[in-house]
Amino acid sequence: MTAPRDDRATAPVDPDVDPDLDPSPEVGPDVDPGGGASASGGGAPAVRRRDAARREAPVVAAVAAGGAAGAAARYGAALLWPTAAGSFPWTTLLVNAVGCAVMGAFMVLVTDLWSPHRLVRPFFGTGVLGGFTTFSTYAVDVQRLVEDGRAGTGLACLALTPLAALAAVWTAAATTRRALRGRR
Repeated sequence: MTAPRDDRATAPVDPDVDPDLDPSPEVGPDVDPGGGASASGGGAPAVRRRDAARREAPVVAAVAAGGAAGAAARYGAALLWPTAAGSFPWTTLLVNAVGCAVMGAFMVLVTDLWSPHRLVRPFFGTGVLGGFTTFSTYAVDVQRLVEDGRAGTGLACLALTPLAALAAVWTAAATTRRALRGRR
């Protein structure tokens, strides 16, 4: 026998996506769109799920469209700068670092300067940049290097990629904040 599933544990936390964080009174965990009781006692769960799905459909579409654009850009980078078998995957490292830098600057802009439409962050942040950055390819690159007997190169890639990504996002965020402070 399994415990009942708690949907809150897997719910999104982005205010652009999470209906529980929506300030409108008609949406939330304790409001039944059908006018019934709270989500935990009575009401119409099927109606709430349909309404939630309807509200989330534009977000899903925005993430999908952005993801397609980001993945196409990543694929284009791999075609322009291919990595020879057994060599360090510089293109993957560069794509991840650039994507993380753009994310750092973007998040500062949308939190400190600009209040964008609710679909901008899912489209650009999750979709475009999520599709562009390629940590799954990074993992495959490391695996292939180790399997090809290039464990040292694989370990270098394993360590360097997350360090470069973290340094890129931090540097871009700090630089963007500094630039915004200079404008004010």
